[in-house]
Amino acid sequence: YPKYFTPNADGFHDSWGIKSTTEISIIKILVFDRLGKLIKDLGATGNWDGTYNGKQLPSSNYWFKVVYSEKGIYKEFKAGFSLIR
Repeated sequence: YPKYFTPNADGFHDSWGIKSTTEISIIKILVFDRLGKLIKDLGATGNWDGTYNGKQLPSSNYWFKVVYSEKGIYKEFKAGFSLIR
């Protein structure tokens, strides 16, 4: 997963997301702010552009939870990343 992203429209790291691999199948990706508020449900394949209700969020640390299937077993992974403006 990307440790950071910079949504400044320069064509590099403008959105944040995770891709499935041949080993795992992503079911859901949820993005939270540092206080635990759900910011975005990316579904299985979405990307986040750093906004909430159409407004740009500030540079900060954000958290995510991925629900995925690995060899038919459902698992969760949680970690953080940074939005840098």
